[in-house]
Amino acid sequence: MAGSSYDIAAATLRELDRDRYLSTLVLPADKRPHVTAILAFGADIAAIRERVSGPQPGEIRLQWWNDALSGEGHGEVRQNPLADALLDTLERYALPAGTLLRLLGARRFDLYDDPMPDLESFEGYAGETASTLFQLSAMILNEGNPVEPGDAAGHLGVAQAMIGHLRALGYVSAQGRIMLPWSILEANGVRETELFRGQDSEGLQSALGQIAELADAHLKKARTAIAQLPVRLRPAFAARALLEKQLPGWRQHAANPFTPPADDPDWRKIARLTMWTWRNR
Repeated sequence: MAGSSYDIAAATLRELDRDRYLSTLVLPADKRPHVTAILAFGADIAAIRERVSGPQPGEIRLQWWNDALSGEGHGEVRQNPLADALLDTLERYALPAGTLLRLLGARRFDLYDDPMPDLESFEGYAGETASTLFQLSAMILNEGNPVEPGDAAGHLGVAQAMIGHLRALGYVSAQGRIMLPWSILEANGVRETELFRGQDSEGLQSALGQIAELADAHLKKARTAIAQLPVRLRPAFAARALLEKQLPGWRQHAANPFTPPADDPDWRKIARLTMWTWRNR
């Protein structure tokens, strides 16, 4: 079943997370299906809140995946194509399932409406979600061996999460959620009700600018860390090419923080990813 399962994993990733899917196109052909399986799992978990009616069914879905990764699931686990591709990849490269179990634990936060309390909590959340996906992708390119230090994955994952939530501020706020560090927003005089109503203010502009600066700092640190990695591992971090375009794009659009900034068409993203990969060979 594994062959068709990988095809379904690719289709899932293409549907749920277009940028991550495009980033896989520059990977070595023999590694691409396995990285895709990891990323598709991450995208599927990230989308759970959108698919369920409330926290309880979301918790049930997370528990299903927890059992599957822990080996406690029933025989039908492998009948799920995404689980089949994921488990096959974990076995093939002897990847640590515990890393993905921590990702599941971090994603429980998504099911509820509690605000992200502070920068430390945000960076921890991003580390267990976005950074984990980069680290496992690099391990696959490294034949399953650890990639140390994990600075490239750590910094790029936090930058990706920050930029993503800056761009999605209007959508997330309309759901009554605060995913950016509340301590930074609150320190600038931002009120929850203003966010939920989509009300701009000088305080909000200041807070978002500070978060954008933090994202930029993580991007720069990621750039340095990626340059120190063996060439064969760098394609795992090709998403940096997209983020370095999206952050200045958000800044140009920052006067309208609740409306999503324009995004490049796929062909431009593919060209950017390809050029970045060639430059980092």
